[in-house]
Amino acid sequence: MVSWQSLTFNELTTHQLFDLLKLRVDVFVVEQNCPYPELDEKDRHSQTHHLMGFENNQLVACARLLGEGVSYPSVSIGRVATSEAFRGKGAGKALMCEAIKHCEALWPGCDIEIGAQEYLRRFYESFGFKATSTMYLEDGIPHIDMKRAGA
Repeated sequence: MVSWQSLTFNELTTHQLFDLLKLRVDVFVVEQNCPYPELDEKDRHSQTHHLMGFENNQLVACARLLGEGVSYPSVSIGRVATSEAFRGKGAGKALMCEAIKHCEALWPGCDIEIGAQEYLRRFYESFGFKATSTMYLEDGIPHIDMKRAGA
């Protein structure tokens, strides 16, 4: 059973911050063999919330929820990651359901935008996201922008 927490940068403990950054680096830098500046000022922006999913006190999934104007004109979800050991068990779906739920609670009625890896297009479409751009390369990886209309 996954338990979820959504915290601002200032609410994170040092251990939570370490686990969060380690998971993101493991997925986005190491697994995807993509050296890029993983840390940015958006992590500690006042409108950013870090959604974390824990199983048996171990971080297994995370996403970054950003207020309007931080990454996109609308609210956005980014840095969506699940631990390798937890994949294939519905972790990604559970994470996106929680991320959308938290965005709707934090910013009711707002559209949500994402910059999705292109190969995950259908996955995000299953949550109501629609493509708003053509494919572009971000750090050498094909991406598309997508948007989900606010409820």
